[in-house]
Amino acid sequence: MNSDSDMPNNLSEGRTGAPKITLLTSSCSAGTCPTVFTTDRNTLVIQGYTVKAHEVGVDLPEGEHLIEIPADLLLAAARDLG
Repeated sequence: MNSDSDMPNNLSEGRTGAPKITLLTSSCSAGTCPTVFTTDRNTLVIQGYTVKAHEVGVDLPEGEHLIEIPADLLLAAARDLG
């Protein structure tokens, strides 16, 4: 993401079909594990462990999910986005 103005205000606006994703960083070199991808929509897609919203007291709108990833993976993604 280059600037705040590049980020959609509402991610549901103008969404048609699945985004094209590109691997940004992962917590392992092979297999399936927490991963951060960039998209052609100037957003991120996170692969991680699902956290049940009702178990942690968060009220989510339909279509949103809580995803847990290691903090160092998010830091690495931020560095890679540079």
